[in-house]
Amino acid sequence: MLSDLEIAQQAEIKPIKEIASSIGLEEDDLEFYGKYKAKIDPTKVNSKKEGKVILVTAINPTPAGEGKSTTTIGLADGLNRLNYKTMVALREPSFGPVMGVKGGAAGGGYAQVIPMEDINLHFTGDLHAITTANNAIAAMLDNHIQQGNTLGIDPRRIIWHRCLDMNDRALRNVIVGLGGPTNGVPREDHFDITVASEIMAAMCLATSMDDFKTRVSKMVIAYNYNKKPVTVQDINATGAIALIMKDALKPNLVQTLEHTPAFIHGGPFANIAHGCNSVLATKTAMKLADYVVTEAGFGADLGAEKFFDIKCRQADIKPSAVVIVATIRALKMNGGVLKANLAEENVPALRSGIANLAKHIENVKKFNLPYVIAINRFATDTEAEIDALLDWARDNNHEISLSEVFTKGGEGAVDLANKVVKKIKDNDGAKTFAPLYNLDLSIEDKITTICKEIYGAANVEFLSKAKTQIKTFVENGWDKLPICMAKTQYSLSDDPTLLGRPTGFTITIRELKPSIGAGFLVALTGDIMTMPGLPKVPAANNMDVIDGKTKGLF
Repeated sequence: MLSDLEIAQQAEIKPIKEIASSIGLEEDDLEFYGKYKAKIDPTKVNSKKEGKVILVTAINPTPAGEGKSTTTIGLADGLNRLNYKTMVALREPSFGPVMGVKGGAAGGGYAQVIPMEDINLHFTGDLHAITTANNAIAAMLDNHIQQGNTLGIDPRRIIWHRCLDMNDRALRNVIVGLGGPTNGVPREDHFDITVASEIMAAMCLATSMDDFKTRVSKMVIAYNYNKKPVTVQDINATGAIALIMKDALKPNLVQTLEHTPAFIHGGPFANIAHGCNSVLATKTAMKLADYVVTEAGFGADLGAEKFFDIKCRQADIKPSAVVIVATIRALKMNGGVLKANLAEENVPALRSGIANLAKHIENVKKFNLPYVIAINRFATDTEAEIDALLDWARDNNHEISLSEVFTKGGEGAVDLANKVVKKIKDNDGAKTFAPLYNLDLSIEDKITTICKEIYGAANVEFLSKAKTQIKTFVENGWDKLPICMAKTQYSLSDDPTLLGRPTGFTITIRELKPSIGAGFLVALTGDIMTMPGLPKVPAANNMDVIDGKTKGLF
């Protein structure tokens, strides 16, 4: 089979104005970024339609791959094949993982969004704008201290980090301001990856430019010598950030291989941020289509929980159904099989690993939503393994579909699409959906609820630093915000080596971070880091341009 890149390069791609026309947009509604990409101004979309939202989530990811984005794209293509007016709403890939090992976020095989090369690289410059906006705040903060520090900012209590859209471990902890009095006040600083920036989170949760400006103005960047919070508004940076971000706020329109319209906009990580594409993209798609297929990052324990408890709550979105993606390969890995041995038939390991899938199903049920399991089929799956999984689903009354979108595109998702539509028609989750917890609960209780109900933890331990921070947050009136958990994606626990469905474990909350502009509190667990590193052999080693043609991009 051809590589993802080769498939994308050989695909027929329509001018973006034709794709826009299929959803009722005129050429004047588009801001063109070349022939095949455009930005949409949501304020120009006046439709009162409220399309139904289908969330695609998954089991805990493994190196074997699950294909969540691929399933999302294939399902949308399948729905369009059944003559349902459908759009995709996805996150933008982060440049760091593209250069590293995770890869992009444009789907795979014959279920991709295109132009794939543009989407996975610089695209329309949104992430560059976010990086610039984030670092503009850092520069203005340091400049304020240098120029007299009238706000009394304590350099030891600056919590705003610089950022870069690259996996670069050497920048996790740095010293800035060296070189003498004219170069600033020396202090310890840190870099996060751009997708972990609060600017990214605020962009993805904002409902308008005015809302975005309000969110930016509230962002806490430091504390003064009296331990009171200092915000972006305090250093008069709100307007400049809005100016930098004015184009980045607009959703990007592209297409799938089968010409389904797709918004690709925003990309906060799900293990260190809230893991969903922008509210503006999702809500605009809802005005233009009957069905909107979107995804949330990593497994249902991270992305889906945050989609429901943060994004849906803030944006008043009520999803109609959920698709839970799993692969036989990943289930076998959760059952103890090494990656090198996944091609070998192993029904006992599959049955053991199903416990991970079962927990994610339980999690979706906690939000009162109907669901369909999508088994992303691989060539190495044997008939015995497929039958064992189908038998388990039937015995436990789980609707399940074999998805073959990687090799067949939308045709491989027709069964899945039919089952999802039937679920919605029989029991539309928009009528029953409810978040997991009440915002009036204490910070500790909200965190504990997530850890015990969603992860299955036996206990939650708050370290002394976290306890002190919680006390400060309560004093500052931030205790009614939702929680954004920063946790490893590989396990239901905070230990990435505990696969399957671990029990009896303790989640350790080591510290919290106020993301007041985004509208949530971040709780950091385990050894989770906000700046990833490159692997020993990064994907970048295989990339090149030969005779004007991209090579090695997956």
